[in-house]
Amino acid sequence: MSTTGDTRPRTVPKPAPRPTPDTAPYWEGTARGELRIQRCNSCARSYFYPRPYCPHCSSDDVSWITAAGRGRLHTYLISHRPAPGFGEVPYAIAVVELEEGPRMMANLVGVENTPEALVLDMPLEVDFEERGDQSVPVFRPAGSAS
Repeated sequence: MSTTGDTRPRTVPKPAPRPTPDTAPYWEGTARGELRIQRCNSCARSYFYPRPYCPHCSSDDVSWITAAGRGRLHTYLISHRPAPGFGEVPYAIAVVELEEGPRMMANLVGVENTPEALVLDMPLEVDFEERGDQSVPVFRPAGSAS
């Protein structure tokens, strides 16, 4: 409660991610405007979220690659409840299937957050949103201005 009589709601910034040793290369890439994922050198499959071993064959012979940054809308959720830092509702949380195969969760931007506008399999491209000292990947419809 404010002692100055100010009853306006406080604006809370969107939370910024905290890199770990396993995710540091991913966040270094986002800072450069690159979407990085890992690829297994044993079975040649790409995957996301970052980890030191392949989830497909368990090999630890993995490397980082720069993804094309293109994908398709696999599924989504439209949130009508503001989470801390996400004051504007509704907002869309999507599962994007990248061209390289892995799926990742991200916010959608540059599109109306309605079922009519969020067409499954819609082509998407990555963009980046600043959060604190990190850049977070978000996706927008392919070909739309950023």
